Amino acid sequence: MAPNPLLALPHADADRERVEEELRKAVEAPTAAMTEMAGHLLGAGGKRVRPLFAIAAGGIAEGAEGPAPLDVVRGGVSVELVHLGSLLHDDVIDEAETRRGIDSVNARWGNLRAILAGDFLLAKASEIAASLGTEVAGLLAATIGRLCEGEVIELDDAYDVERTEDAYLRAIEGKTASLLSTACRIGGIVAELPRADIDRLTDFGLAYGMAFQIVDDILDVVATDEQLGKPAGHDLVEGAYNLPTLYALAGAEGEELRSLLGAPIEGEPWARARALVRSSEGIDLSIDVARRYVDRACELLGPFEHRPTAVGLQGASRHLLTSLDVTRAQVP
Repeated sequence: MAPNPLLALPHADADRERVEEELRKAVEAPTAAMTEMAGHLLGAGGKRVRPLFAIAAGGIAEGAEGPAPLDVVRGGVSVELVHLGSLLHDDVIDEAETRRGIDSVNARWGNLRAILAGDFLLAKASEIAASLGTEVAGLLAATIGRLCEGEVIELDDAYDVERTEDAYLRAIEGKTASLLSTACRIGGIVAELPRADIDRLTDFGLAYGMAFQIVDDILDVVATDEQLGKPAGHDLVEGAYNLPTLYALAGAEGEELRSLLGAPIEGEPWARARALVRSSEGIDLSIDVARRYVDRACELLGPFEHRPTAVGLQGASRHLLTSLDVTRAQVP
C-alpha cells in the first residue's frame, strides 16, 4: 500500500520524531506506575494523524519552510493526548481487551486505573494547551466536551435498529471529527495564520474527520482482526450501529438483519449479521458518503493547493479511500 502522502512532506520524519519526544515528555508522572499506564499506548505506535495535521495546518502559510515551530508541535501533541485519553476511557466503556494489537490499559491494570490514566492524559493536554494561550485552552476544553456529547449520543442509540443517519453523523462529528478539526485550528492559531485561513482549515479538518470515521466504520465490517489491530465487527457487538449497518437495515437484508440485532449479539448470530452487512449495498453507499466528505475536504484546500502542505493534506484525504480499496481487495 502506498504511504500516506502527509508522511512524504519535507521534514515529516523530523516532525514526527519531535511529536514522539513531546508525547514521551507529556506522559511522565511523579510515579512510575502512572507513567507506565499513561504511556502504555505510545509503545504500540499510531499514525499520529492529529499532531501531523496540526503541523501541516501551521505550515500552510505562503513561503513557510523548515521544521514546525515547537509550539505548533506541542499544540498537536495536546490534541493527541486528548485522543489517547479518550481511547482509555472508550476501552473501559467497551470492556475492550486489546488496543493497537496489545493489551488495553483496562485489561492489564483494571478499569479504575485505566480511567485515572485517561484523566491524567486529559489533564496533561489541558496543561499544554493553557501554555499556548487562552484561545487554545478554551478550544481544547470545548472539544473535550464535544467528545463527551458524541459518546452520550452513541450510548443513547445503543442497540437501536431505528437509529437515524443524522444521529450517527452527529455522534461521529463529536467523537472523531471534532478532534481533527481542532488539531487543524490549533495549528493555524499557534502559527498565527490569517483568521480566514484558520476557519478554512478548521472546516477541512471536520470534513476529513467525518470521512476518516466513516471509512473506519466500513473497515469494522469488511476488514480482519489482523488488519485492524483490534477485534473486527465490534460495533455490532456493542450495538453501535454504524453507517453500513444502517443502510443494510434499510435495504433488502433489513428484515433478517433486524431480527438479529437490537440486543447484545455474539457467535453465529453475530457472524450472520456481519455477513449480511458485508454483502449489502450499505458498503458502497457508505463509501459514497465518505467520498463526498473527501471531496469537500479537498475543495476547502483549493486556495492553498499549490503549497506543499496543502497538497499533502489533499493526498491524505484521498488516501483514506485508497487504503479502503486495498483492504477490501485483501479480504476473501
